[in-house]
Amino acid sequence: MTRPWGNYYRWIIVGVGFLCLTSICSNFIVINFTFICMKNDMSDAVTDSNGTLRSIYDYNGSEKKWILWAVALGTMLGTVPINMLYVKYGARLPFFIAGLTSIISTALIPWAAGFNYWILILLRFCQGLAYSADFAAIGLITVRWAPLTETATFIAVMTSFTGISSVATNSVTGVICESSYGWKYSYYLHAIVGLLLFVLWYIVYIDHPQDTKRVSCKELTKIEKSKSAAHLDKSTDVPYRKLLTSPVIWCVWLNAFFEMSAVIVCSTYMPIYFHEVLKFGVTETGFWVALVLFIWLPVRWVAAVLSDKIRCIGELPKILIFNTIAVGGTGAFFAVIGFIPAENKYWSVAAFTMTMCCVGVNSGGFYKCGVLHARQYAHVVIAAIQWTKCVALFSAPAMVALFVTTESVRTQWIGVFLVFGGLMQITNLLSYCIFTDKPAEWTNSEEKPVSKA
Repeated sequence: MTRPWGNYYRWIIVGVGFLCLTSICSNFIVINFTFICMKNDMSDAVTDSNGTLRSIYDYNGSEKKWILWAVALGTMLGTVPINMLYVKYGARLPFFIAGLTSIISTALIPWAAGFNYWILILLRFCQGLAYSADFAAIGLITVRWAPLTETATFIAVMTSFTGISSVATNSVTGVICESSYGWKYSYYLHAIVGLLLFVLWYIVYIDHPQDTKRVSCKELTKIEKSKSAAHLDKSTDVPYRKLLTSPVIWCVWLNAFFEMSAVIVCSTYMPIYFHEVLKFGVTETGFWVALVLFIWLPVRWVAAVLSDKIRCIGELPKILIFNTIAVGGTGAFFAVIGFIPAENKYWSVAAFTMTMCCVGVNSGGFYKCGVLHARQYAHVVIAAIQWTKCVALFSAPAMVALFVTTESVRTQWIGVFLVFGGLMQITNLLSYCIFTDKPAEWTNSEEKPVSKA
């Protein structure tokens, strides 16, 4: 029987998985933009102690901090148990349940915001629990479905969900906020789209390519090429102690953490920085943020293909080159943003753009090092990168709270950009001493050449 998708079912898996990852991320970041619109919603206004009429949705800095931190806490607490569920049951059912959790909590947020602040915090916590399923899903899809020669491409496509979700959410929410529908309908739209996507996930995804006739013999051979028997073993136990004491894996996580911190600052505070410091209007802010977070995506995809296809140099030099751009380059551009005067706002937009473009190269850097070193346990490594990201969800707002007391004052942001930029330079230099392209001895994998399929 001729399959309409030919020998490319793995790319259907990647596509549907990517859309579901994007949905979960969009559901929790939509509030970053609606903060701008919510404070102008006077449909439920109260009189404060000074006698001033104020919207109940106009949160102060401390309230915003806890709204953001609730997601981080949910993600942090959910990462380990959800990863264990993935190991035991595969990705199909746990990721589907995570999607439903995200959808329901997102749909209820407009009601909770008007009813009770702490219920809003609880729903944000549930969004964080759902979000903790994202990176483990990326890792398991890569381990089960990616040929070794397509590792960077798989990771690049699926980890693009952060950028795509920001582009889609900021642009759509900007339009809805200024329409007659208002900010609440952005949450309802996100919930409906998410429900459709996760139903599709449940229909399409299979945990093991060997277990379905949807995968041709030719495609299965490509997926399994150069993988050891241990890599393909369905019942293998994860050597957590050895993995957690590996210097290579810790260096991967350290590079990921500081780069993720920069990404969190960009995705969370770029709308605020553009609107308050650079004085763009609401619609303009949505447009420029969406543009910055879109431009880096072609860079990401091209870099991944180059990382997988270049054969004239070895894997380790490629990893180090890509990591230098992804972490060192990101740190350099990030550090200079605060020094650009607000009058030169388009130079600030350019600096943010270059920062995100450098981030786009990371699939050929620390991500690839982690996958090639951990092999069949790469999903644990990538899930832990999710954990570092949720730590960054704490550290980034904390750093902003430390340096920034008035969001519209540019000079107060300099410390945030400088600290994270400097730390990225240090961790990138450390990778030159530690990174490797060899499988760890605890993977029980014979070192096989990653040959071109």
